[in-house]
Amino acid sequence: MLAPATDAALIILLSLDARPASVVAALKELGLDVEVLHLGDRTGLYARDPRGELPAESIGRIAGVERVMSLSPRAPLALATKGREGGGIAVGPARFGGGFVSVIAGPCAVEDGESIKSIARQVAAAGATALRGGAFKVRTSPHSFQGGGIEALAELHAAAREVGLSFFTELTDPRQVAQAAELVDGIQIGARHMQNFPLLLEAGRTGKPILLKRHMAADVDEWLLAAEYILTTGNERVILCERGLKSAESHVRYLLDLGVVPWLKQRIGLPVIVDPSHAAGDWRLVPALARAAIAAGADGLIVEVHPRPETTRSDALQALPPADFKRLLEQVRALAALDGRQLASLETADAVGG
Repeated sequence: MLAPATDAALIILLSLDARPASVVAALKELGLDVEVLHLGDRTGLYARDPRGELPAESIGRIAGVERVMSLSPRAPLALATKGREGGGIAVGPARFGGGFVSVIAGPCAVEDGESIKSIARQVAAAGATALRGGAFKVRTSPHSFQGGGIEALAELHAAAREVGLSFFTELTDPRQVAQAAELVDGIQIGARHMQNFPLLLEAGRTGKPILLKRHMAADVDEWLLAAEYILTTGNERVILCERGLKSAESHVRYLLDLGVVPWLKQRIGLPVIVDPSHAAGDWRLVPALARAAIAAGADGLIVEVHPRPETTRSDALQALPPADFKRLLEQVRALAALDGRQLASLETADAVGG
C-alpha cells in the first residue's frame, strides 16, 4: 500500500521591507519548522510542517511574505506509483500495462439484453477483452435517456459472462456503489464526475479497478488529485483515461490530448488509456485517433461499438461498426508489437492465468 505524505515543505520569499524575525515568529506560532535562507540581497525561508497540513494560502497573508512556493507534490500518492508498473492492472482477461494493451468495447448504453449479448459476442470475436455499456447515463439534458439502471447492469453482467469478458460500467452516484459493486468488474468514473469526491471515495473503497476519465476542462494536476482521492482509500487499481478537452474547434467534439500519455507514463506508474470515441464524436475519425493513442504509448482503448447505430438512443454518431472495429484491433495488435507490447486476448489471459 502506498504511504501517504508525512510532511509538506515551502520556500517563502520575503519582501524587501519585511522583518524576517517577525515572519519566522509567525510561522513558528503555526507549528512550522523554519530555516532562514540568504538569497543574494533577498531573504527567504524554508518552512516544513511535520503534520503535512501546511497552510500555504494563509502564509501568503502574513505581513512581509511576497511569494510562497510549494516543494511538495500535489498528488504524492499518484507520483509514488512510479516504478510500480509491474504487471499492470488485470481486470479479468483485460490487462492494462506491464507489456499488454487491452481494448474495452461496447455500446454507449445498455438498451436490452439481447442486443448487448450480440454486441458482446462481436467485440469478443474481434479481440476486445472487456465490455463496456452504460446502465446509469449522465446526459446534458434531463429529458434525454438516462440509462436502464440496475436491470441494465444485470444484463451487461450476463452478456460479459456469456463470452468470457470482464466489463466496466459508469456509476454516477455514491448510492449506486454498494449494489453495483456486487456485479461489476470495473467501475468507470465519467468525465463529468471526475470531481464527485464522495463518489470517488465510495468507489475506491470497493477495491474494484477504477477507470477515471479526465474532465473536459481539467488540467493534469486536477486529474491526478481526483485519482489521489481513490488512492487514499488504499485502492491502487486506478486506470486513467484521456478523452479530450473542450476547445473552440468544431471539427471534433473534443481535442484529444495525446501528449499527456507519454508525459504521465514518465512520471507515474498508473496505466493510461484513451477514449477516441468521445474525443472524435464521429465514428469515421475514431480509428485514426485510436491508432495515434497506441503509438503514443497508451495502455489501452475504450471504444464505442454498435452494429446498428441508427437505432441507438445515445451517441449514435461516434459508434464504430463491428467490421471497422475488427479492422482497428488488427492495427492495434501490429502497433503494440512495434514497441514490444502485445494486445491482450482471452487466449493470453488463459496462458498467464488471468
